[in-house]
Amino acid sequence: MNKAILIGRLTKDPELRYTSSNRAVCQFTVAIDRPFTNQSTGQREADFINVVAWDKTAENIGKYMTKGRLIAVEGRIQTRNYDNNEGKKVYVTEVIANNVQFLESKNSSSNNNSLNDMPEPPQEKTPYDFSDNTNNEETMSTEKDPFESFGEQIEISDNDLPF
Repeated sequence: MNKAILIGRLTKDPELRYTSSNRAVCQFTVAIDRPFTNQSTGQREADFINVVAWDKTAENIGKYMTKGRLIAVEGRIQTRNYDNNEGKKVYVTEVIANNVQFLESKNSSSNNNSLNDMPEPPQEKTPYDFSDNTNNEETMSTEKDPFESFGEQIEISDNDLPF
């Protein structure tokens, strides 16, 4: 099985071109943060993955995506090679996109091309958030029944439980 799923930000504006047979092809690079920091420098590092999209997907990416935008790509990894101008063989590994999702609206990133400038998402308090020292049992017991809209209550005896 050959499947790749990537979520990251575009490192530059996508390059949309057309083949001689008028088929759209779009090339772009996605920067993906690694989940750990470099032990010697203490800095987070990123991987830069080359992606190629074709046809309508390529046109949509070229039309709607710009540098810094968050994108999800599902596709397959492909390798190819060619001889460069100096006659040396060059090997290329890239992801061929089958499915692409734009993960933020155009307005949310039109003035923000840097991940560090992006606002933090709002933190919602849930009954299962144990990040502070409050008594969450009280919160859970006073919460509204999430299944209330499904109709009447069902009584379950202890004999019906498998434990």
